[in-house]
Amino acid sequence: MAYTYSKLADTTVGAGGASAITFNNIPQNYTDLILKISARTNRADGVGFDNINLQFNGSAIGYSMRLLYGTGTNALSVNSSTTAATFQYATSSNATTATFGNSELYIPNYTGNTLKSFISDSAAENNSTGNNDTILALSVSLWSNTTAINRITLTGASNFAQYSTATLYGIRMEL
Repeated sequence: MAYTYSKLADTTVGAGGASAITFNNIPQNYTDLILKISARTNRADGVGFDNINLQFNGSAIGYSMRLLYGTGTNALSVNSSTTAATFQYATSSNATTATFGNSELYIPNYTGNTLKSFISDSAAENNSTGNNDTILALSVSLWSNTTAINRITLTGASNFAQYSTATLYGIRMEL
């Protein structure tokens, strides 16, 4: 089996930042989706990273996840049910200048009439010795909805900084 990747859309945040990044009208003729993110936020409260939250189709209900993450001194596992899946991390404005967090989200069978599972990995780095300056995370999540995904919205706890990027790819399985 071969897989074909097609870039469906990409966004680069401009001057002044952005409160959200949204992919609308996602084509429904692919098997899976991959979303790659390089992000920084304007969070300025002393922590070197920031949450990136996700919603499908504008829905604020039905998300659950298992998050495994580690910081400079802690390793934790968290279960949650939320109004938006906190699945990724961005580097905050407290981190080393021009450093961006990197994340990838994989969504299999996004058009199917089953519940939507997705998996992600994320790293928000900082050249610092603080306990809350770097985070590495893995999450497995579920959106308890059988509707095909046609819109993805990303928000941070703070605005995305200029030059943050997000690229959405469609994957088609070729038999």
